[in-house]
Amino acid sequence: MRTRNFPKSRKLILLLGDVAFIVMAYIIAAGIVLDREFILNNIYLYSGMLPVIMIISGLLLNINGLYSIACKRFAEIILSTAVATLCTFILVMALSFFIQEFSYSRSVVAFSCILQGIMLIAWRYLGWSFEQKIHNSRTVMLMGTAEECDHVYNRLRLQPQLNLKLKYICTDMGASDWKRASENIDVIILCSEIRHRYKVAVINYCHQTGKTAMLIPNTYEIFCAGAVLDKIDDIPVFRPQSLYPSLEVRTLKRLLDVLVAGIGFICALPFMAVTALAIKIFDPGPILYSQIRTGKNGKEFRVYKFRTMRVDAEKYTGPMLAQENDSRITKLGKFLRTVRLDELPQIWNVVVGDMSIVGPRPERPFFVEQFTKEIPEYAYRHNVKPGITGMAQVYGKYNTTAFDKLVYDLMYIENCSILTDLSIIVQTVKVLFTKSATEGAGIKQKPIDLEKYDIGKNIYGDY
Repeated sequence: MRTRNFPKSRKLILLLGDVAFIVMAYIIAAGIVLDREFILNNIYLYSGMLPVIMIISGLLLNINGLYSIACKRFAEIILSTAVATLCTFILVMALSFFIQEFSYSRSVVAFSCILQGIMLIAWRYLGWSFEQKIHNSRTVMLMGTAEECDHVYNRLRLQPQLNLKLKYICTDMGASDWKRASENIDVIILCSEIRHRYKVAVINYCHQTGKTAMLIPNTYEIFCAGAVLDKIDDIPVFRPQSLYPSLEVRTLKRLLDVLVAGIGFICALPFMAVTALAIKIFDPGPILYSQIRTGKNGKEFRVYKFRTMRVDAEKYTGPMLAQENDSRITKLGKFLRTVRLDELPQIWNVVVGDMSIVGPRPERPFFVEQFTKEIPEYAYRHNVKPGITGMAQVYGKYNTTAFDKLVYDLMYIENCSILTDLSIIVQTVKVLFTKSATEGAGIKQKPIDLEKYDIGKNIYGDY
């Protein structure tokens, strides 16, 4: 059975192609924009900028996951490439301004980035098409409770490019012959609530038979993921890492927050002025909306946003999460939420130290209390400052379940670093253009016919 791992050889081919197309785009742009004599007189200046463009482009392409494209939609690849190219243009323009002052032609940078983006998208299309052709559809067995399987199934059907086709569901591992059912299965997906001994048995079975196992983690497994190997005499022990960033990381994060918030405030000022004016004209009432949120160590603070809902939207309903097609959201507010302009005033929360640029999103105390009762580990989110963006916002959606968001948040806290923050900041640009990232809670899911897939009913499935 072929696995969906993206081999290093094909990653290397993509990288070499990127280098060739970046160089080609740069040379073509310089040849069109500049005359030959000018290029010869400034050959060191322009040849010296090319490696900078290549390094920045390569890093941004990697951060946006463009060297593992087999399981992505092509629309996602186009968007990621466009974002990487745009960020490359911004960074190279900034560097050319500070390093070479005004002696470097910005037209060359702009034109080369446009050509580069077009060429890289075409190159990615060739690689993506090849990957789609060599990978056949793979059959899947889901293992977990009926509720978990229903949730995973609905997410799975939204990702057709994965070529994963549900064949069986196992909701009672103790009473079913799951090994027999999995003989003609390629992938086994283990949900988080399965008992530990069953997970061990399935993973061992997959290793022995060459099948692919995919494990949806619970909080215990997250803690173990970053564990350090220690020993008591000759007995090996795992020592889970503390879910608290070190003093050095917290200090560097604060410096990054101040720097990014300062630059961000200056860049965002025109957009904030236009947004404030639009709210005043089209939706009379307060421009800003403030709300109490739970921050680091459970300390409450007031977060600021541009108002996107009607005045007194929760007067009669009480606190509730935003829903799909929420009638409380104004027409202008829907647009502001889509492009995330409503979040801009939170830069002030970063400046005063209540929030960070990157971290778990701050939630209202009412919902924090609810989630903590259902998932006690939810309290660990407050070991760090909440953020304007975070891992859950980059990899999840607005309507991602509280538990799934918690997994992302805990993984972020466990791997918190400046490099992680920079990577998330870059990827957040892509999220701004992704419609599914702003979907409200309450999206209708397609009900699953358990009897059709459950091996307890029919080991061969109705398929």
